[in-house]
Amino acid sequence: MFTLRSFARVLFAALVCAPGAGAVMAQALSIPQPLGARVDQIAAEIQPRVVATRRDLHQHPELGFQEKRTSDLIAARLRELKFDAVRTGIAGTGVLGVLKGGKPGKVVAVRADMDALPIQETIDVPYRSQVPGVKHACGHDGHVSIALGAAELLSRIRDQIPGTVEFIFQPAEEGDPDGGETGALRLVKAGVLADPAPAAIFGLHVMPTIPVGQIGFNVGATMASSDQFKITIMGRRTHGAYPHTGIDPIPIAALVVMALQTIPSREIDAEQPTVVTVGVIKGGNRFNIIADSVEMEGTVRSLSKDGPATVKTKMEAILKGMTSSYGAAYTLDYRFVDPVTWNDPALVAASLAALEAVVGTSNLVSPPPQMGAEDFSYYQQKIPGFFYFLGVRNEAKHATSMIHTEDFDLDEDALQIGVRAMSHLVLDYLYRK
Repeated sequence: MFTLRSFARVLFAALVCAPGAGAVMAQALSIPQPLGARVDQIAAEIQPRVVATRRDLHQHPELGFQEKRTSDLIAARLRELKFDAVRTGIAGTGVLGVLKGGKPGKVVAVRADMDALPIQETIDVPYRSQVPGVKHACGHDGHVSIALGAAELLSRIRDQIPGTVEFIFQPAEEGDPDGGETGALRLVKAGVLADPAPAAIFGLHVMPTIPVGQIGFNVGATMASSDQFKITIMGRRTHGAYPHTGIDPIPIAALVVMALQTIPSREIDAEQPTVVTVGVIKGGNRFNIIADSVEMEGTVRSLSKDGPATVKTKMEAILKGMTSSYGAAYTLDYRFVDPVTWNDPALVAASLAALEAVVGTSNLVSPPPQMGAEDFSYYQQKIPGFFYFLGVRNEAKHATSMIHTEDFDLDEDALQIGVRAMSHLVLDYLYRK
């Protein structure tokens, strides 16, 4: 069976690993060689400032839609670099910077997310978070620093840029703390892809499962969709000693939890990974009283574009059947949150030469698509996008912990690689006919 994962590996082998691939890659790379060398030189020069920026942001993390200090820092830096336009306050704290090159050409966008997580820092480092209970545990401080580094690098060579680069600094990738729309969706609705209108968009995520010096990519599905659901099973309260006089929602809820697991295991094609997780279940108020209702909350993840709608339909059928069998009732609140992060195959194929120029053929890897989610997918629903993973793992520097943990950290040597990769991708896209 030919899957998207196998397609990624075949594509990777054809473009990168085949005999004589060096010549193929050299021909495919659109950036003039002297300009590519200049990009790498500038990236090395600005590395200390990129690291300093990352450490400053790490010390002052801010939650979604609260990134006021972060957005002020970004806007000030873009104005210092004499960007042609800098817009602030988009969807609350979003920032948009526009850099026009010295030659006419296409428009391409770069996105970096800014928000931190409500996690207490535990690592003992000089740049430890100074905000109690808040930490850059997902590496967004690195994403912003890399984007600002690429902004500075490209501003130095703007006379050689054939087109326009749009930098999107996005709030609330981790979601609205108050339960509203995610940052990417709000920015899209606010028109960040309209003026100017990019033809493609690039984004990255630091990844502690990939060693520093490597870059991971996928063709097609790269991160899963993410949905939330809330189920209420409604029975009838009675004395716990006389259950036959009421309707007990607790055993019904237990049956529902188990039945929901048959959706991914028995009702979805195994070639389309899907996860249904019940993370919260609560009901009842005393040991000897039959509860009148039980509430369940959970998440659905899928690597299939139509997976969420399929799961919702099957979930409704299970709930209707289970509750009607026992005389109970139910409500289902199903929220479609983030679509599948879907890398445009043509854009990936055209972009691999730029990444290979940065890390080399052997350091481009194609890991399995992830069940975690990314709201970068909202941009990809409008224009072709390529979302890739920057390796930041280094056992010697104790940079091994997973994202979203209290002891996450990254090898800062990866920041220079990130700046180079993003700059090469942007320039290669703009130089490509």
